[in-house]
Amino acid sequence: MSASSVRRHIQDLSNATELEHHWGYADRAVPCTNDAGSCSYLDAVYSAHDNGMMYTGIIWATIGGILFLWVLLRQSSHSSIPLSIQTTRLSGIRKIRISMAAVTRRYLLPDASRWIFGRTSRLQVLVLAVLAGYLLIFSFVGIVYNTWVTPVSGMPGVYNTRASIGPWADRVGVLAYALTPLSVLLSTRESLLSVITGLPYQSFNFLHRWLGYIIFVQSSLHTIGWCVVELRLYQPQPSVGIEWITQTYMIWGLVAMSLLLLLFVLSTPWGIRMTGYETFRKMHYILAMVFIGACWAHWKQLKCFLLPSLIFWGLDRATRLLRTAFLHYHPNEPSVLGFKSLDAAITIFPDKEYGAVIRLELENIQDPWSIGQHYYLCFSKGSIWQSHPFTPLNAPLVEQGKVRHSYILRAKKGETKKITELAVGGVSHTPIILTGAYGESITRHLTPTTNILCVAGGTGITYVLPVLLNLARQASWPERKLELIWAIRKSQNTEWVREELALLRSMQTELSLSIRIFATRDVTSETSQNAKVLASKLLPTPQGHEEIAQTSQSSSTPGSHGKEGLPLEVELGSVDLSKRPDIRGMVKSFVDNTIGGPTTVFASGPGGMLSELRTVVAASNSGSKFWAGQERFDVRLICDDRLEW
Repeated sequence: MSASSVRRHIQDLSNATELEHHWGYADRAVPCTNDAGSCSYLDAVYSAHDNGMMYTGIIWATIGGILFLWVLLRQSSHSSIPLSIQTTRLSGIRKIRISMAAVTRRYLLPDASRWIFGRTSRLQVLVLAVLAGYLLIFSFVGIVYNTWVTPVSGMPGVYNTRASIGPWADRVGVLAYALTPLSVLLSTRESLLSVITGLPYQSFNFLHRWLGYIIFVQSSLHTIGWCVVELRLYQPQPSVGIEWITQTYMIWGLVAMSLLLLLFVLSTPWGIRMTGYETFRKMHYILAMVFIGACWAHWKQLKCFLLPSLIFWGLDRATRLLRTAFLHYHPNEPSVLGFKSLDAAITIFPDKEYGAVIRLELENIQDPWSIGQHYYLCFSKGSIWQSHPFTPLNAPLVEQGKVRHSYILRAKKGETKKITELAVGGVSHTPIILTGAYGESITRHLTPTTNILCVAGGTGITYVLPVLLNLARQASWPERKLELIWAIRKSQNTEWVREELALLRSMQTELSLSIRIFATRDVTSETSQNAKVLASKLLPTPQGHEEIAQTSQSSSTPGSHGKEGLPLEVELGSVDLSKRPDIRGMVKSFVDNTIGGPTTVFASGPGGMLSELRTVVAASNSGSKFWAGQERFDVRLICDDRLEW
């Protein structure tokens, strides 16, 4: 036991017969030979700490139990029993499970309070509320609440006030330590939680951010509590306060609290805007690890929570490097020690209003990724210290031992702007370093009986196109409905994915696919005519059928349908940004007109569009109607933010 701990708890080691070990705390000298009030206070302190350590065990046991049940449910829902046997034996269980899921989506899928939580579903906020309530209870239970006034040895008439604020401050500090590994787990890209739950790592970002806020509040209360005790309640002052604040463990405590305050400020929207996202991300990594080291120096007895945090972080970084190495290790090709970057062809689509859009094409010898997964791209000509996530827009196919990657990215600033400048300057290729693939495969949602609605805004088309391209390679179910809704600013933006749209266009009849493209910034009659010509070139109509429609704010000409009644519409809207596709109405119409089977909505685009989709998809679900046999009231939403419902 350190000398600082002895002074802190006025323990008399000279008359003690033994030291009593308390996990995570200073050893206690027994028997207590101080005055009765001090001994009673020490009883309360050590009892509260022991209870707190037990509660941290309960918290982690609860987390472990939830993850274990999650694994069991995942296994049961992906049973290997043949479908015919499943239908006979498990139809009742499956019916109950899907009905409950529909009820959950109806009430918990929409956004929660946006001005507090941003564009976050109610389920995420509910999970946060349950965790916060759990922690609130354990912050106060198991503590003896009392006040002890004890004499100061050798100073007649001077008294210490010992209160339960000390044990309580210790409790919230212990909980902050105990939550640190969970915070790290929620932040890792190579997520162990993703392996266990099947949820992609982005699903945990909201909880990571808010758990960080909780740890900041706990640490602040811990600091404030002990400042009140040592600088006000203990006497005589200021000598007691000065002696306390100059101890080594306290100096490190102040360092840790300062680092945590900096982490909190920089993680706010204001802080991220001030520093820039990439700077914030790098600083966050460094500050977090230094903070954990300062916590270790402040109270090493609780290193049992800090060591796993460092291990989780280290494994995440090492696994990222290994992923990149495996993707780029080609010993049979000219390279440095077998490792080489990939050469990506650049195609630029200039747009003064929207900003240039770039298409990258590259090939690599690798295993194909799964539909819905994404890669991190590092543009090595700009900076090897930055990488950005992008979803391949093409289907993952191996041809002659290689897999082709196609990406679309909007050039705003930073690395993407540098690539644009290269393309404008006449550079046709650029080296790329890949890391991935990340994210959950969404092919399990593409069952033959599931109706598919794809909704995209702008470059969000890259997330939904692979879904349709994958379906184009499968046998079609006659009663299944497929539809693509794509909102773009100008009709010429279809150039981004001309080849892929042409392929889907040629298979519209076979797929029972309807394609609707909304160009929201094409408004003049001249532009409308140009759009019609451009759309005809990009998306050729089968001979003898004209199936392209244009509408504007002043006039509307409905498009004619082909022999199967499957339109391709390029709908030209208003410059007024409020004149956007009626997503709510179109989703509702799609679901209402399905013949049979559930519906899955795949979506990617602006936050406002995704929020609207959450609301309308939630309203389309009904557990009672599904239970009554109406499968169309089982509607799932899978967004590009990787939240699956």
